Amino acid sequence: MDPTKSSTPPPPPVMGAPVAYPPAAYPPAAAAGAAAYAPQLYAPPAAAAAQQAAAAQQQLQMFWAEQYREIEATTDFKNHNLPLARIKKIMKADEDVRMIAAEAPVVFARACEMFILELTHRGWAHAEENKRRTLQKSDIAAAIARTEVFDFLVDIVPRDDGKDADAAVAAAAAAAAAGIPRPAAGVPATDPLAYYYVPQQ
Repeated sequence: MDPTKSSTPPPPPVMGAPVAYPPAAYPPAAAAGAAAYAPQLYAPPAAAAAQQAAAAQQQLQMFWAEQYREIEATTDFKNHNLPLARIKKIMKADEDVRMIAAEAPVVFARACEMFILELTHRGWAHAEENKRRTLQKSDIAAAIARTEVFDFLVDIVPRDDGKDADAAVAAAAAAAAAGIPRPAAGVPATDPLAYYYVPQQ
């Protein structure tokens, strides 16, 4: 009698038990190729975040290269996107400034335009990270917090907005009810790791 052919049926499969397949079930080329090529269907969040950060950095480099080309090619200094009279008025707000040359407001107008454009680019990158197509105040605040050059704006554009403030009040009430101590003075209740400013005494 042939030992491979048995008259007794195999035992029924047990739920969760491993199933042994004969080696002939997989062709040798397919088994070797499967190990060599495994398409990645899901990118880990860290890899996706790194890829988005690299794309945002590349967009900023392209932005500054385009700005440099535009500055080099500029010949018309009469048309401006920002009002020169308003810029001149802001400059004269300093008591030490007596006279302002005609070129100074023009240079400030261009510098302000470039500043607004870069801050918008950085805020837009944050909005895209959060899968939104609308630039919000929180995106600008995040761009300011992430960029060391914009640290002077941290006090002007705070990270807390109305929704965050309501959520912070609710979280503080829940924490107090649970007996969790509140953060020390000067530390924001919503994000203990965020950059914050302690006023001078």
